[in-house]
Amino acid sequence: MSSNSLPSSSSTSSWTAKQNKLFEKALAVYDRDTPDRWQKISRAVDGKSAEEVKRHYEVLIEDLRHIESGNVPVPNYGHYILSLVGS
Repeated sequence: MSSNSLPSSSSTSSWTAKQNKLFEKALAVYDRDTPDRWQKISRAVDGKSAEEVKRHYEVLIEDLRHIESGNVPVPNYGHYILSLVGS
């Protein structure tokens, strides 16, 4: 999502961890050549419409583009990992 655009209401709706997992599994089952893909994915994800799952996918792809282009810095977990090891 570009920084100068406002998110749609469907992209700002909350997704539970369970819904995200169901979404990921449905994406693996229904590829881009599947007829009525978004309707089928929405049936697999409790409480989400076809428009919501399609928008969620679009946001995911945009996030991946930002990551792959190097626009998202890699987090530095060094201190955190050292504190876990030292416990």
